Amino acid sequence: MGQIIAIANQKGGVGKTTTTFTLGVALKNLGKKVLLIDADPQGDLTTSMGWHNIDDINNSLATLMENTMNDRKVNIDETILHHEEGIDLIPSNIDLATLEVSLVNVMSREYTLKNAIEGIKNKYDYILIDCMPSLGMITINALATADKVIIPVESQFLAARGMSHLLNTVLKVRKNINQDLQVGGIVLTMTDARTNLSKNIQEELRETYGSVFKLFNTTIPNVVKIAEASREGVSILKYDKTSKGAIAYQNLAKEVMNDEREKQNANRRNIQVR
Repeated sequence: MGQIIAIANQKGGVGKTTTTFTLGVALKNLGKKVLLIDADPQGDLTTSMGWHNIDDINNSLATLMENTMNDRKVNIDETILHHEEGIDLIPSNIDLATLEVSLVNVMSREYTLKNAIEGIKNKYDYILIDCMPSLGMITINALATADKVIIPVESQFLAARGMSHLLNTVLKVRKNINQDLQVGGIVLTMTDARTNLSKNIQEELRETYGSVFKLFNTTIPNVVKIAEASREGVSILKYDKTSKGAIAYQNLAKEVMNDEREKQNANRRNIQVR
């Protein structure tokens, strides 16, 4: 069964979309089969992967979830787009905002996304969900579907402020909706090695949350080429695989995979003890 990871932070501009896209490609380059889900009505992930006319996309995440809500036949294969770097995408557009309003009156509304992708989750090693910068019903659906959440945090003063809201939401979802949901880790983004600010913020995050949640060793630098790659519809790993940004995301992917191996080994040891 594939690992489902939500990339979430209610604050915008922290690198969620870039992290979803580039981490997905990095995992693919390590031999994994990867699906990305754009769970933001703005469709930034879809656009950054090269599909610029998102309003012309007939089959999107909204279509998939609407069919699920109305007990209509769901053909996920018609929704999935194939990117040139070997990863798949379920795209999004503004239709998702309309659907979110409709979810309010749906029975078991928190599980709509989970039910929509039930038929394909075993076809992938990793499914990464790019969440919108809010804690609305679509984000709740993503957390209800995910095995873990990775939280990108921008390297700015008081970056940890507001994280408590997200973490409280994660804990509430785990208590009431998805008991298996874990915080996979916090990753510091847009760092600048020329200043002490990033180091200070990392220490602040470690002091505040390090005893409870994992803080990834890898930090993502603020490099112009990452933005340039998005304009070309490719990841930094294809645009310039030797750049600091590309190397950082490769290292982050290795950390994510290593965490999963350690979890699997721990589970095996527990089974042997029993």
